[in-house]
Formats: sequence, structure tokens, C-alpha cells
Amino acid sequence: MSARLKSIAQAGHGPLRLRRVMRDARLQLSDLAAHVGTSRAAMSLLANHGIWPANNADAVAAGIDAFLLAHNAANDAWRESEQSIKPQEQPEETLAMLLRKINLTPQARRHFNLPGDPFAEPVNADEVFLSPDIRYVRESMYQVARNGGFMAVIGESGAGKSTLREELQDRIRREEQAVIIIEPYVLAMEGTDQVGKTLRAQHIGEAIMACVDPLAKTKSSPEARFRQVHETLRNSARAGHSHVLIIEEAHSLPMATLKHLKRFRELKDGLRPLLSIILIGQPELATKLSEHNPEVREVVQRIELVTLPPLGSHLGEYLGQRFKRLGLQLDKVVDNGALEALRARLTPARGEGSLLYPLAVHNALAGAMNRAADLGVPQVNADLVRGG
Repeated sequence: MSARLKSIAQAGHGPLRLRRVMRDARLQLSDLAAHVGTSRAAMSLLANHGIWPANNADAVAAGIDAFLLAHNAANDAWRESEQSIKPQEQPEETLAMLLRKINLTPQARRHFNLPGDPFAEPVNADEVFLSPDIRYVRESMYQVARNGGFMAVIGESGAGKSTLREELQDRIRREEQAVIIIEPYVLAMEGTDQVGKTLRAQHIGEAIMACVDPLAKTKSSPEARFRQVHETLRNSARAGHSHVLIIEEAHSLPMATLKHLKRFRELKDGLRPLLSIILIGQPELATKLSEHNPEVREVVQRIELVTLPPLGSHLGEYLGQRFKRLGLQLDKVVDNGALEALRARLTPARGEGSLLYPLAVHNALAGAMNRAADLGVPQVNADLVRGG
């Protein structure tokens, strides 16, 4: 990009005077796009939002100049009147904005002939996407629930952690496994009592009693209550049940409770552990469970940390499955260039970490589909993805 265009591009988003020049001369953007050799969507993004094509901005500018001159509408001010920006230099807040919920508009659903929302949460096991990495996490959770263990599932917000937890519950029910799932309520849980309510060992004990023996009256004194928890788990295990404690939002657990979880793991019937534990949380949980944190060293030595990775090279497969559930092929909605642009947009170049997780992908692609419907473009292309 020339120095002149670059200075314009760095100024910020905004419509160009080009649309006014075209309107005054009674010229069509579609004719201009054909002359320049770019898509109508790319030309609309440039004229209406000041977003330049990624790789050939100088050629596009020269083509616009030639087109206007040929139609006696030469006006060099078209590119200087308002602000524009090229997509590689998006403001830092753009990636954060991708995490906001963006719904498909009714117009977009009609435009792409969608009978439902491809980004809706799965309603059965067949709709859960399983890459090799996700399958490993899924199977690890299942084995811990059935056969015992202590693990933490770490993932960014929107990575699919809750979906795997729900699928685990569904799978245990489908396969009629004798596994009792214990889930303390974490609706108001926070790391300190100053900002919410901490989840403590006594609350975990109450949750165990409520799930394993709901008719029993919980003892009042702490010593009697935890003895009762141990006896209840032992009797249930001798009746053929396994028990798994699953704690969501575990990054909000106070250090004291994390340390107490080791003691719950030590509840046994002879050599047989009576309680498996699965913690599910955001990367802050991995920080709390760092081997450099001496406060929880006894837990760190016993817990397995498993991380849910970004979709990476499985982005196309994931989206293909989402649209296939609606009876639609992905290439009817998104071209290959758009997939690469989506991958690039959600993978910051400066090492902040990939955002290529289901939730961010849904929001970014839904926004591009809405723009495609507004412009009447049959497929989402790279320029529409970059234009968000």
C-alpha cells in the first residue's frame, strides 16, 4: 500500500466519499467492482465502511481512478474525505468484540435458506463436534467418572467445556452407567466472600449427601457430618455405584477449598477411592494449580490438567458439521477464502493466544453472514469476514 493510502488507512473506520461521487454520477458499485476486478462485497465494504482489500489496495485505488475518469466523474477527493482502515491493522478491541453475542438476523436466515440456527447448542450427542483433541478430553472425563481420578479441564470462555460436561452426563445416562454425578451449585460462587459466596468443604459435603442419600438428615457438627459423608459414600460404593464430583467455574474456588479436595479424594473403602473429581475452569485455574504455587502443592502432585485447544486446522470440519445438521453444505454459505480469513482474524499475530474457539467463531461468522445478506452476496467471502 502506498504511503498516501496507508496514512488514510491508519486513520480509522469510516465511509468514503466514493459512494457520494458514484451516486452523483449515477454509477453503480457493481459496475465499478467489475471494472476493478474485485467482488461487489469488497467494493461495498470499501465505499460504505472504509475497509480496504487486504492485498491489492493500490491496484484497487488505481482502478477506481480509471473508472471515474472514463465516466467523467474524476474526483481525487473520494479517498481522502473520510477515514478508512485496512483489515490487518484492526484496533486491539476488535478481537474482544468478537466475544459479544451476535445473532443471525431473519434476513440472513432467509438469504442462506437456513431452517434453523447453525450456531445453536447441541441437543444430542451426534451434534457434539469431536476433533482428536476434544475426543481425548471427552474420553478422559468419562474414564475419571467411571473408574476414578482427579482431573482439571482447562479452556477459554466459549471453548466448549460446558458442552463436554453435559455430554458426559448424557452419555452416562444413555449407557446406564452406575455413576452418581455430584454437582454443587455455583451460581454465586466467587473466590472470596467480599464479592460473592465461596464454595467450601461443608457445601461439598452437603452436595454429596443430597445426591447420594437425599433422605438422610445431615449431621450438625462438622466431625459427624464428614463421618456421615464417608459412610454414605462407602455404602453406596458397596451397592455398586461410582461417584464423581464435578465443579464448574472452578477457577473461582478459593485456595482453601482446592486444598480440601485432596482430602475428599482420600475417602476410601480399603484401597478403593470413593470419590472422583473433575474441575472445569478457565485458564486462571491452571495458574492456581501451578507447580510454582506451594500453597496447593499436595493437589498439584495428584491432579491431571487437560486443556481444550483451539479448533485450529479443524475449523472447516467443525463448521461443516454445524451446517450439515441443517441439511446444508458449508460451501453453499462460506468459501475457502473466508475460512482462512476467519482463522487469521481469530489468531492474533502478536502472540496473545488464539481465539479460534466455537463461541468466537460463531459470533464472527454470524456477523459476516448478516453482512452478506445485507449486500445480497450469495457466499461469505474473505472481505466480509475481515469487515467486522
